[in-house]
Amino acid sequence: MAINYKAILFGSIGTIVETSELQLRSFNQAFSEAGLDWNWSIEEYQTMLKKSGGRNRINDFANQRGIKVNASELHLRKTEIFDSMMSDEKISLRPGVANLINYAHENSIYLAFVTSTSEANIDAMFFALDNQIKKSDFSFIGNDKIVSQPKPNSEIYLKALSELNLSADECIAIEDTEVSMSSAIDANLKCIAFPGALAHDNNFSNAHLVTEDLSPNLLFENQI
Repeated sequence: MAINYKAILFGSIGTIVETSELQLRSFNQAFSEAGLDWNWSIEEYQTMLKKSGGRNRINDFANQRGIKVNASELHLRKTEIFDSMMSDEKISLRPGVANLINYAHENSIYLAFVTSTSEANIDAMFFALDNQIKKSDFSFIGNDKIVSQPKPNSEIYLKALSELNLSADECIAIEDTEVSMSSAIDANLKCIAFPGALAHDNNFSNAHLVTEDLSPNLLFENQI
């Protein structure tokens, strides 16, 4: 890691753990419980991920079929299912994440978790990861309650920079999807693209670096 970076900004749950399959299963279970005959395929969900926000995806899907649903209630139930799945099923950190976090601590580099998801999702992730990482590893943890506009709006990144009292050029962001990466870039941050399992077809041409492993050694070789 270039020594002048003072903070590493993890941008979403997906930059820390791979959750694409759990998310899809959660949506489909919520639909089934609500009596809907929807069953999103991997291919459908992969396309939907190019737009941010689970409620938006539900609304768009319903509108395309001329059906009225309570997207907020469906998404809330999906979140409950997802949180339960994360707690019940063994999940592990994505490649290189543990080493990068350790490197940051050893070199007095701040860590931030710049997500605009719910506190329930955040708590479930840390609970599921047990002692692999802790909330105390991060100097800033965002959530959907501290911003008025979720990603892809850059508000959560601007909030993080303000709380850390750092400028954009002193930080490097990490994002797992094109749409979330745009929120970092709009905040004038350099961004490492760390594609999620269903985001490899995203356009990461604006990324400073695209990688499938956050190992510090690999990042140093690219002189980010």
